[in-house]
Amino acid sequence: MSQPNITLHTYFRSSCSARVRIALNLKNLTFSPLYVNLLKSEHCSPSYACVNPSATVPTITFSQDEESQVSFVLTQSIAILEYLEEKFPAPQYTALLPSNPEQRARVRQLSNIIACDIQPLTNLKMLKNVKEFAKMAGQDPDVAGPEWQKRIMTEGFRAFEAVVKGTAGKFSVGDEISMADVCLMPAIDGAVRFGVDMEEFETVKRIWGNLEAVEAVVKGGWRVQGDTPDDLRVK
Repeated sequence: MSQPNITLHTYFRSSCSARVRIALNLKNLTFSPLYVNLLKSEHCSPSYACVNPSATVPTITFSQDEESQVSFVLTQSIAILEYLEEKFPAPQYTALLPSNPEQRARVRQLSNIIACDIQPLTNLKMLKNVKEFAKMAGQDPDVAGPEWQKRIMTEGFRAFEAVVKGTAGKFSVGDEISMADVCLMPAIDGAVRFGVDMEEFETVKRIWGNLEAVEAVVKGGWRVQGDTPDDLRVK
């Protein structure tokens, strides 16, 4: 199967974007990044809203080749991951979901602990709102925001750990990397950033060490993207 021309609207520190970057690299699919700076509110521009009405990243687009018009646009990282799995299936491409139905369900369960329970409550939009409410309540927003992030992330990782300790091999579900790991690694990056004590999560920590050795995970990480600021980039 020849691959279509793929463009990914992405931001270096967006965990949702990182999920898709990692998945594309795992499947060895080439793509062109278009950088959307969330701190500059580029995702809120009218031109971007025409592509993604939710004003979020990532957005992925497909065309027959570089000269052709876009034939398919998709937003929401989990939907994108599921589409990539169906469009570019095993054995030609690395599988993101196991063949066993129960294991597939576990992968989806773990993915959604991150995608539904952690990320929406800790993203940049939520952080701004928490800080605004804290300020109105007479609290220091620069303290309340990070404390909120840390609490929600810790609670989410406790749930993830409770499930994954019964499913993990080398990775989250058995010994093959899956969509759960694609979601996990960017979430760990965010948790570390906000001071979550990862020593509490023995299984997650072990999986984390294994993921750091996977080339596709490293290539999809926030430290090496084209829009990563120089002072945050891996030297």
